Amino acid sequence: MPGDTFSKFFFEMEIGQQALLASIMVTFVSGILGVFLLMRNLALIGDGLAHVSFGGVALAIVFGSTSPLDYALFFSIFSAIMIYELQAREILSGDASIGIFLTGMLAFGLVALKLWGGGVQNDIEGYLFGNILLVSKASFNIICIISLLALIFFGIAHKILLITTIDPLAAQIQGIPVRATGLVFSIVTAAVVVSMVQVMGALLVTALLVTPSATSQLVSSSFRSTFAWAQIFGFTSVFLGLYYSAELETGSGSMIAFVAAIIFGSVAIFQF
Repeated sequence: MPGDTFSKFFFEMEIGQQALLASIMVTFVSGILGVFLLMRNLALIGDGLAHVSFGGVALAIVFGSTSPLDYALFFSIFSAIMIYELQAREILSGDASIGIFLTGMLAFGLVALKLWGGGVQNDIEGYLFGNILLVSKASFNIICIISLLALIFFGIAHKILLITTIDPLAAQIQGIPVRATGLVFSIVTAAVVVSMVQVMGALLVTALLVTPSATSQLVSSSFRSTFAWAQIFGFTSVFLGLYYSAELETGSGSMIAFVAAIIFGSVAIFQF
């Protein structure tokens, strides 16, 4: 391939191969999840949970943990359950509860770093905007486990998710566990978002989670083709983003998000 850095790093170095595999896994899973999020009008929840995960990452850095994703996973799953319960019990609307957790946990992370971090700034920018070099062996294992469990869930529950998304009332009348399905879906969403943080960054997760799926809706003619196009646009964004980020020495998350936005804009123009 042309270029001095991309091929050497991602195909010849072990850390690059590990990072590339992690990117492939999160892209594949996010393409499936993103379609369901858009269908359920929950595009904002990915962004919210990504911000929440930063609170966990910040606390892990303050405590000197070698596995920040463990903290991020706990914070995100807890917040996803609370957001779902607040919405299901009609205490708060979905957007309001997401907004509260989004800003609250992001602020908590920044305050924790300021008060107890002792000026620690290493890796913070990478977790905010994405840095492929942050994918350590421990992180890679977590990403593999989350991706595998998420794929198993979607493989088993995709029909139930579709039914509960289109007509939840009819699904409940038929005896389908709508509330339990929604709760598990929220937990899976939280886990997948955490797995994407090191590749995309807490502030840019939505770019890979939602933008390719939104682009696919512009060109797809059926529910099944939406998933296929989401994968095509997602992988195109990731590979081009990683290539140009390596060659131009920019952040992986920001370049992937930029490429995804360009693809969406290009496709949208042809729809007029």
